[in-house]
Amino acid sequence: MASGYLITGGLHLDGLMDTFDGIFAGKKKRLKAMKDSKVGSYGVQALVFITLIQIACIIKIKNLIIFVLPICLFWGRFSNLFFIEKFKYMSYKKKSISHKKFWNGFKKESLISIIFLLIFTTYQLVSITSKAILIKFLILILIGIFLSYTIPNILGNKIGGFNGDACGASVVLVETAMLFMNAILL
Repeated sequence: MASGYLITGGLHLDGLMDTFDGIFAGKKKRLKAMKDSKVGSYGVQALVFITLIQIACIIKIKNLIIFVLPICLFWGRFSNLFFIEKFKYMSYKKKSISHKKFWNGFKKESLISIIFLLIFTTYQLVSITSKAILIKFLILILIGIFLSYTIPNILGNKIGGFNGDACGASVVLVETAMLFMNAILL
C-alpha cells in the first residue's frame, strides 16, 4: 500500500478525500469543497475506512497478494475509461484541460488494456490446475468488469460528471472493492 502511495504521491487518495468531501457538502457546494485544499471530516473518514479495509484484505490474502494486487490495480485504473466515456468533464477552474480533449473513444482507449487482460487471463487459464481456483478466478474477472463500470457510474451520477478528483476516487474505490472480493473468495 505504501509503495503505491509513494509512486503516485498520494494523488488517488487525495481525489478520494476531495470527492467524499464534495459529495457530502451538497450539490451547490460540491465543486467548492472538492477544490478546497483543506481536507474535511468526510474525506478523513473515507481515507481511514478505505485504509483499514485494504489492510484487513492484505492480511487475509497474505502470500497471494503478488497475484491479486496487479489485477486490482488494473481494474482500478480501467474504471476511469468508463468514467471518461460516459460523463461530461466538470471543473472548478475556468481554464482546465479535460481528459476528453484527447479522448479517442472507449474502443481505442481500452484496446491495449483489453489485450493485456486477455493475455493475463489466458496465462491464468493455462497455469491454474484446480477447477475451484479457476472458477474463482473467472468470477473475479467478471466482478472486476462489474465494479470498474458500476463505481464510476455511481460517482458520476452523484457528482454530476467527472474530474481528476473523481477519477482518483474511482481508482481507489475499485481497487479496494477488488481487494475485498479477493479476500472473500480466496
